[in-house]
Amino acid sequence: MALKYIDEYRDAELTRPLADKIHRINTKPIRLMEVCGTHTVSIFRSGVRSILPTTISLLSGPGCPVCVTDQAEVDAFIELARTQDVILTTFGDLMRVPGTVSSLQKERAEGRDIRIVYSTMDAIEVAQKNRDKKVVFLGVGFETTAPTIAAAILFAKQTGLDNFFVYSAHKLVPPALTALMSLEGVTIDGFILPGHVSVIIGLNGYRDFFDTYRIPCVVAGFEPVDLLRAIAMLVEQVENDAPALGNAYGRAVTASGNVMAQRILGQVFEITDTAWRGIGVIPGSGLKIHPSFAAHDAERAFSLELPETSREPAGCACGEVLTGSKIPPECALYKTVCTPIDPVGPCMVSSEGTCAAYYRYHS
Repeated sequence: MALKYIDEYRDAELTRPLADKIHRINTKPIRLMEVCGTHTVSIFRSGVRSILPTTISLLSGPGCPVCVTDQAEVDAFIELARTQDVILTTFGDLMRVPGTVSSLQKERAEGRDIRIVYSTMDAIEVAQKNRDKKVVFLGVGFETTAPTIAAAILFAKQTGLDNFFVYSAHKLVPPALTALMSLEGVTIDGFILPGHVSVIIGLNGYRDFFDTYRIPCVVAGFEPVDLLRAIAMLVEQVENDAPALGNAYGRAVTASGNVMAQRILGQVFEITDTAWRGIGVIPGSGLKIHPSFAAHDAERAFSLELPETSREPAGCACGEVLTGSKIPPECALYKTVCTPIDPVGPCMVSSEGTCAAYYRYHS
């Protein structure tokens, strides 16, 4: 049945048959990981967990951009904020992420010029209006937002905006899936693949991963019908021992993805090894600025080196939560000293963070 409007994807009359199907075909314990932080929030908000069989467990993965940003990168952002004649621009959810000794929010309270922007072009505008300052945008995110940041770098080069820089801490999702498969103590029977990322990289972006591991994988949208359809497809694959790379978000995701966005990514960035919170260094999982755009690369322009003294917050289990080896209530700090008002780790900061979602929706 083809649906035309978003409200239709929330219709109980359509979710009920999907839930019934899942109950009917499920015969054994199954652990599925939703990779995307937005999926985590949508699953909680829509009550999807409450209508699934108790034998199906949903794990949250490393799909929150702020959460997986390595502690040393957060500390480097803080050092940049302390640099003379620098205006730091960032999306808002990065402000409260605790570094080893400070945060961007604390630095701004102490007088550093740190500005929240809502797009990379807002950061470009700040640079245009402050030619006597060096304006740095903190590039944190996955394949979803990286193309817009690449476009800003292209614009800066083409227009001679020589006071605009980007610190690229971008992460790529498919290599993280590979890393998860090799972690000890993490058992995953199938992946709910991220919708936003998949719009960019397409279903084919996961082909190498799937061909290597032959684990059930389905791209999902963000409404209850989307999620239940994806879960039903995964359960069916697991029960029949018939892994496939499926797409339950066909209205937005194609096999090839957004070719223009992929092209601009390839023009401005090159693939590099990078560290993920909770996982460590994953080969080929990051994007660094190509040497041809070095004039806009904050790491080169400011001779930045990641601090060797960076350390995770004591007692924080954010790393284990990001890999599915723990759920938030299993962290000793959860709801005691770590809350959304006073977060200890990044998983409690971002609206896409698993700890924040548990705190808000989980009884």
